[in-house]
Amino acid sequence: MSTRLLLIRHGETVDNVNKIMQGQTPGKLTPNGVEQARELAMRLKQEHIDAFVSSDLKRAVDTCVEIAAPHFDGDRAKALDSIMQTPLLRERDWGSFTGRFIPDLKDAKWTDDIETTDVMRKRAQAFIDLMRSRYEGKTVAAVGHGIINKVIQSVFFNKPMQDVPRMENAEMRELIL
Repeated sequence: MSTRLLLIRHGETVDNVNKIMQGQTPGKLTPNGVEQARELAMRLKQEHIDAFVSSDLKRAVDTCVEIAAPHFDGDRAKALDSIMQTPLLRERDWGSFTGRFIPDLKDAKWTDDIETTDVMRKRAQAFIDLMRSRYEGKTVAAVGHGIINKVIQSVFFNKPMQDVPRMENAEMRELIL
C-alpha cells in the first residue's frame, strides 16, 4: 500500500519578505503567512488526513497547526499535540550565511559550514523512508521548507534539483510514496 504525502511549504515569514537567509532559525510567519496557511487549511478541510508532520522549526510548526486545526474542530492545542515534529524536514543549514541578506550572497564563496546537497539528500531519503514505514496506506500532510521540499522531490522523482520547480509559500504538492 502506498502513502499519500501532501508536501507543503510553510507560509510566508518576516525573513522571506526581508530577503534574509533563514536556514534553521525558528522564523516567524507574517500575517499574510498565517492567512496563506489558513487558506490551504480550508482547501484541505474536507480531505481525510491521517497524520500531520512538520519540521521542528517554528515557522513550519505554526503553518502545520493552522492546516491541522480544522481537523480538530478548530482546537489549535489539539492540533499542535497531534503533529509529529521531525528535524528531517528542517531547512538547509546555511551555516555562516544564516541571517544574511540574500542579495548580498550572490557572488559569495560558499563556506564549509553549509550543509551539503549529499547530506540533504540522505535526510530526504530518510524522511521518505519514515513516511512509507510509519504511514503505509495513510494520507500525511507534511510541512517543510523550500529547499528540503525540493530535495525530497528530487530524491523521490530521481531528478536533478534544478529540474524541480520552486515551491511558493503555503504551496502543496502530492506525492504517492
